[in-house]
Amino acid sequence: MDRDSVDWHGYIPAVTTPFTATGDLDLAAWAAQLDWLADQQMHGIVVAGTTGEWFSLTEHERADLFTAAAKQVGDRMTVLGGCNAYTAAEAIRHARAAQAAGLHGILLTPPPYVVPSREEILAFYREVSEAVDLPLCVYNWPRGTGVDLDTDLLSRLADLPTVVAVKNSTPDFGGFVRGLVALRHRVRYFGIPTSETGIELLTRIGGDGLMGAGAVLGADHPGFFRAVADGDLDRARRLGARDRVLMETWFGADYGARFASAQAILKHALTLRGVPAGHVRRPLLPLTADQQARVRATLAELDLI
Repeated sequence: MDRDSVDWHGYIPAVTTPFTATGDLDLAAWAAQLDWLADQQMHGIVVAGTTGEWFSLTEHERADLFTAAAKQVGDRMTVLGGCNAYTAAEAIRHARAAQAAGLHGILLTPPPYVVPSREEILAFYREVSEAVDLPLCVYNWPRGTGVDLDTDLLSRLADLPTVVAVKNSTPDFGGFVRGLVALRHRVRYFGIPTSETGIELLTRIGGDGLMGAGAVLGADHPGFFRAVADGDLDRARRLGARDRVLMETWFGADYGARFASAQAILKHALTLRGVPAGHVRRPLLPLTADQQARVRATLAELDLI
């Protein structure tokens, strides 16, 4: 497999997982949220990623989310399953659940907390790739894993038989661009910023889009990439500027939240927009009144409420 084995492109957000106030998985709200995302014309979604609080899901809950997503979404957009885990054996079980559900592919970081060596990272991905014949997106997430995959290592990972894409969330923008130039003809490459710089990259060098988080802006997020593809760069600049407001107000350069947790911020914002995003699950905490007011002010600035 390679980049031509899939059609992944545009805006593919990692989406939130709805929980009830008592912490139960809320599959009814999940179905409604999926319909909203499809109606907003997302190019795809990532289920049970970091934004989806994979770390507090049981194995069965994650499989249930995969199955429900495939059934609810149908062929309306690409669905990738987040398979992050501490061991390859566990990641393989999640990947097999994604495959059984009929998802289009999987997203996988190096094992978090472990801070593995380069050879250990290669062995981890190789074990998953050889066990499950499903398109795989390598997720470079230094904030969550403690390791930053450089271009040489990403290139070696791209040689694995099922690797078709890279989501590169490195805070090292120079490293991001070096990876784009080196890998653009081999794998789909995500992480393009919704800015003038992103427009220049897409129109002059390459890249396939952004696997963002939450989709709070709705259709404006995928609209940026559609506008660039259509050559309507003024519209792309207007839509991208709206995304930059969210990114710069709520998140820092390493994509970490400036206050509370990203999941709590995104869920509260979606709820204010009428999307049944539900509650966060412990250990995460809901926003305080002051934090809720910060989120509301941003949405009001963008005329979303």
